[in-house]
Amino acid sequence: MARAGYEADRQVLQLRDLATGQTRALTQGWDRSVGSIEWARDGKSLLVTAEDTLEQPVFRVDAKSGKVTRLTRDGHFGNVRALPNGGAVATMNSIMAPDEIYRLDRSGKAVKMTNANGALLAELDPVTFKKFSFAGANNDTVWGWTLKPADATGKLPIALLVHGGPQGTFSNSWSYRWNPRVFSGPGYGVVTVDFHGSTGYGQAFTDSINKNWGGWPLEDLQKGLAYVTGHEPQLDAGNACALGGSYGGYMMNWIEGRWPDRFKCLVQHDGIFDARAMAYETEELWFDEWEHGGKPYYEDPAAFEQWNPVNYVSAWKTPQLVITSENDFRVPYTQGIAAFTALQRRNIPSRLLIYPDENHWVLKPKNSIQWYDEVFGWMNRWMGKPAQ
Repeated sequence: MARAGYEADRQVLQLRDLATGQTRALTQGWDRSVGSIEWARDGKSLLVTAEDTLEQPVFRVDAKSGKVTRLTRDGHFGNVRALPNGGAVATMNSIMAPDEIYRLDRSGKAVKMTNANGALLAELDPVTFKKFSFAGANNDTVWGWTLKPADATGKLPIALLVHGGPQGTFSNSWSYRWNPRVFSGPGYGVVTVDFHGSTGYGQAFTDSINKNWGGWPLEDLQKGLAYVTGHEPQLDAGNACALGGSYGGYMMNWIEGRWPDRFKCLVQHDGIFDARAMAYETEELWFDEWEHGGKPYYEDPAAFEQWNPVNYVSAWKTPQLVITSENDFRVPYTQGIAAFTALQRRNIPSRLLIYPDENHWVLKPKNSIQWYDEVFGWMNRWMGKPAQ
């Protein structure tokens, strides 16, 4: 990475001559951030992964020229290990399924080798996954996707999932936290938008959220939700709940004050409520300061206050479920307590869920089950139980 203190800077593949100590940047001209690295067996190329427009493919990088060739199409690849024939073995997951092992030939054609999760996945209802793009803030192309129960016939209430990071992506991948297939299970139409600041679209797009937390990203969410409901009539535009964790949780608090009439309910997990308090509470000072221009709060308070949700509490009106954890030192649980207090003082229907044994993530299986139960209970209360 070129910029110290910036966790989402582009990772450029470097090649070092061990004899001379000389190092050259092999992928400087490729506007993607390299993830994993594996030498091909013949030493003439490297197999790397990198996020790219809602996917994480495997790429081949020529060790001499730096030429990059995409090998795989859909799915989130990892754990790449080169084979003598120029191919590789790797794991791949997607929204549809967790990791399985695949064999790749030299051209990238993937053949599935394991089916460890087949029996469990067969118990899930079928879904349809569809990507979309639209003209977002700054007239830039912004991507997102929908996930719908395949056999649904009526209108679907919407779960708008907002990813964290903020330099991240709700890509075509599997996770045991914020799992889209779990959200679609009760009968919701799941929608996500990879707003400005997301990864996998070039470094300028990722950088564009800096000092812009509540600006272009909110505009992207507004335009994206309008676009997808205009093109997918099965999605019930008038019956939607927005949910997010970390930066996504911040966005729920921002939506409360800056887009207060759009949603039937909100779910905020570990989100920033007061940027001033956050600047003195978080153990990730370097991150918080970078995101707001590189200075501490006391040197440039305006940079923090411009996008501070606490400044718009007087406009709050949407019922909100607040979730936080006592071992979260990144976004301390006091932020959740404060948001809940604001909701209660304004007599807005609200509920507080605190995990004393979790950190910035809910990692324990029993807690995860409770998390989904609480979230779906909240959504059902305000949007009505989806038709099955």
